[in-house]
Formats: sequence, structure tokens, C-alpha cells
Amino acid sequence: MIAPSLHGYRPAWARRDLVAGATVWAVLVPESLAYATIAGVPPVVGLYAAVPALVLYALVGSSKHLVVGPMAATAALSASVVADVSGGGFDPATLTTALAITVGLVAIVAGAFRLGFLASFISEPVLKGFIVGLALTIAVGQLPKLIGVEKGEGDFFAQLWHFVTHLGDADLLSAAIGIGTLAVVLGLRRWLPTVPGSLVAVAVAIALVWTLALDRHGVDVVGPITAGLPPLGLPAIPASTYLQLVGGALGVALVGFAEGLGAAKTYATRHGYEVDPNRELLGLGAANIGAGLASGMVVNGSLSKTAVNGSAGARTEASSLVAAALTVVTLLFLTGLFTRLPEPALAAIVIAAVVELIDIRALVTLYRMWTRRLGSIYGLAARADFAAAVAALLGVLVFDTLPGLFIGITLSLVLLLYRASRPHVAELGRAASGADLWIDRDRHPDAAAADGVAVVRVEGGLFFADADHVRDALRDAAGPGVHGIVLDARSVPFVDVTAARMLVELTATLAARNVELVIARDLGQVRDILRATDGTAPRVFAEVDAAVAALGTAPSTDPRRRP
Repeated sequence: MIAPSLHGYRPAWARRDLVAGATVWAVLVPESLAYATIAGVPPVVGLYAAVPALVLYALVGSSKHLVVGPMAATAALSASVVADVSGGGFDPATLTTALAITVGLVAIVAGAFRLGFLASFISEPVLKGFIVGLALTIAVGQLPKLIGVEKGEGDFFAQLWHFVTHLGDADLLSAAIGIGTLAVVLGLRRWLPTVPGSLVAVAVAIALVWTLALDRHGVDVVGPITAGLPPLGLPAIPASTYLQLVGGALGVALVGFAEGLGAAKTYATRHGYEVDPNRELLGLGAANIGAGLASGMVVNGSLSKTAVNGSAGARTEASSLVAAALTVVTLLFLTGLFTRLPEPALAAIVIAAVVELIDIRALVTLYRMWTRRLGSIYGLAARADFAAAVAALLGVLVFDTLPGLFIGITLSLVLLLYRASRPHVAELGRAASGADLWIDRDRHPDAAAADGVAVVRVEGGLFFADADHVRDALRDAAGPGVHGIVLDARSVPFVDVTAARMLVELTATLAARNVELVIARDLGQVRDILRATDGTAPRVFAEVDAAVAALGTAPSTDPRRRP
């Protein structure tokens, strides 16, 4: 289906979509110019990319509100990837265009093979840490432009140190324009959020340069911007260069997809419809291929511009088509207005855009997601989400963007596997109320233990990674005076061959010590795997009470006694 959001369009929606499209355009134009500088290409490249991205996503994507265009995160990733493969005499703009096409092809292939689930491999904490690190890196890279000093080299900390030690070299006029623009944008965002602060600040900065001739007094300006529509077609580079870009394109596509899908889902939930992750991949792919064929840069869905679109009353992707049309008008007739846009003002717009991404409060919340009980079970891994977020953040700051992302993903998966390999094995006691109600005695000290029988529950699946840990816990439960162990398998959703063999072998080992291991309340697939395993499997009972009774004991009335 082409343009699904426009099917059943009602004329009554037109006014809202027109207003929303004009509002998005007011934000899109200055931010696209700014994000192109992050990617290391001429500012007009951001406008080149915006037009086909807006149109093609509206035709292919599944969201009614998502706005697609140049974004800070993918722009920074683009600059990193292009820098890694630069050479062969190709300028950054050509390689950036080729990267957009490569990202588009990667997304199209992923969508065709229905690989939308891959976004789930970037957990929200990892993405949060990555975005915070990226925002800090972008901001520190723009600070020298903000006050008119030379930019330092190296990682985040080296650039920050260079900036701090060269504050005395700041150009006062540049600093005044940069800091003033930043104050205007942030002030309007805080007190007049419906006003397009970036456009107002750009207009004021350009007016000051024109009237006071500040460009003749040391203030750097954007300079000539080519008017007219962009040249169309593939960049003139060999196929081998596209192959060099594939590795980086995978990371860019993954980040762009995850960020855009998050924004699309947010507004779909708010307005009562659903988005299709695989169709979102196709929309992202079409938008990037279109941007690349129009001499543009990498694009993806924008949460901030989607928020502007939604708050302005957009009903469908017609608002994106309006924004695209106005951007074409800008390219044809209004580029001359931006030739005297001061570089400090452009840096201020970038910084204002990424400041809201530096979400320290979210990191603090992740740190606080901890309890003593979790700490006693998992140790340092109890703060796995916080650790993964910080790893991604520091990875970006120290090792660059893509390495930082994969450091965060790798650590989150390692910690996930560690926690999965150490499931909590709870000792259960019978609750005073209700038959066959067995609960964790650590949480409920008044629960009564069974005489001579240890009732335990594994809180997780049984598989190769946790088989040894569970075996040791069950073996430890067979202490003095215990002649039977009941494994309450209600919370065991699955078991693999390794764990099944462990249970069979443990049954024989405990039997040699005159201790019988039985299973209660198992799921069907657990029973099936045990039956297919060589050896004598534990007896299985429908309820814990039945298992305890079969082992020849009754629940104790003394809640303090433990087996």
C-alpha cells in the first residue's frame, strides 16, 4: 500500500496538516543546515536530503506523524564512517552521499527479510547512554565555533581540554552572537515553545550580520549556498568504495532505525494506531536512497521534529509533504538569505538541539533501579542497565561513535547472560492460607517449611548457562535431615538438553545419598525434554503438596524451622 497514512484522507484535516507542515519547515531548515555541518559537508546538503526523505517516507512508512530528515546522531555517525574510509581522492560530500545510499539499501534488505526485530538488540539503556555520549561529543565539537576559537583534535576529553585552555583566544563578537543565539533558542523553547526558536534566532543573527557587517569584523559566516535543486544521480565512486561503507552503514542504519522507531511508536500509541517495524525499515531505506540520489546525507526519524509535528495538530503525513514543498521553495528562492548566517549561530543551534538529549536524569534513574536483594543475588550485575548505559557513553567519548555503540551492546548482552546464568533459587515455605500455596521464605519468614523436604523454585529457564549454578543450589539444599527435594518448576519456562541431563544426573547423585529429587508443576515442554533424555528422570507431580506428601512428610507448623 502506497502512502498508508493518506488513505481515507478527509478535507477537514487539510488545515491542520498545512499548519503542521509549515511549523515543521520552520524547525527543519535551520536544523538541517546545522546537522550537515556535523556530518562535515556543506550546509545545503542537509536541505538536499530533507526533501526526498520527507516525500519518500510519507509514501512508504507506516507512521502518520513521523518526520524524517537529517539528525544529529546519524550525522555524527556519518562523519565518523566517512572519515574511516576517506581516501581515493573523493571529497567528504561524495562519500556522505554514497553512505546514505548504502544505508538505504541495508534498510531495504532488512525490511524485505523482516528483520525489524533487530532493533530490540539495542536496549533502551544502551541507546540512552549512546545518545548522551554522542550529544556530549557533538556539543564539545561545536563549542569552539560558538566563541570563535580553533577546534582541538582527539577524543571528547582532549577536545574539551583544548577548548578550556584556549578560552582566552575567544573572539568577543563571535562569542556574543553564539551565546546570544543559544540563549534565544533555549529561552523560546522554555517560555514560548510554540514559536520556532531556531528560525527566529537564525533570522536575528542574519539581520545583525547584514546591518552591522559583522562578517567584516572577524565573524565567520556560512558563505555562498548554491541555489536551486540538487544534482540527481549516483555519486561517481567505484563499487569497491560502497563495499567499504557497508560495515559503517549497518551501524548507522541500526541507530537510525531504533531512534526513528521509538519516535514512531510514541506517537502511534498516543493517537491509537500501530506502526509496522518492517515497514519502518522500508521507509527508512527509501528515504535514505532518495536522499543519496539527491546529493544529500543520511536521514532518520526525528523525535523532536515529530513532537513539533504532533503538537501543531498534524493528522497524516501530508504535513511532511507540505514541509518538503516549502523546503523546495527555500532551495529555489531563499538560500541567499542564509549566506550571511554566522557560524557561531549555527553552532548554537546544534548545541541547543543536543542539549535536550543529554539526559542525566535518565542515567540517575537507571542507577537507582537497584535493591539490596538484587545486589545480593547478582552483585555488580544488579545494575546491568546502568552499567551498559555508562559503557556506551564512555565508549563514545573515548573510542568514537560506532565502537561506543557496540561496546554498550556487547556489555549489555554479557551482563544479561551473566544474570541469566545466575538465576535466583528460592527456598519455599507453605503459606498459612490456601492449599498448595508455596512462597519465598526470604520474603515471607512466616511461611512454614516442610519437615525433611526442601522445596525450591528456580526463577528462570534451565539451560546450558545456568545448569551448573542450579545444580549446586539443589545440591546445597540437600543438607542434613533432608531426604527429599521438590523443584517447583512453575517459573521454569523452558529447559534445554544440557539442563535436562543435569537434572537426570543430579537425581542419580542425590539418590546415592538417600535423597530423592522430584519436580512439581512443570510445563509441558519441560516434561517432554526430560522424557527424551537418557537416564532416570525425576518423578513429576501436578502440585507441590502432592510432591511433598509423596516424599512422606507434612508441612511443619514452626515457621522458624528451615530444612
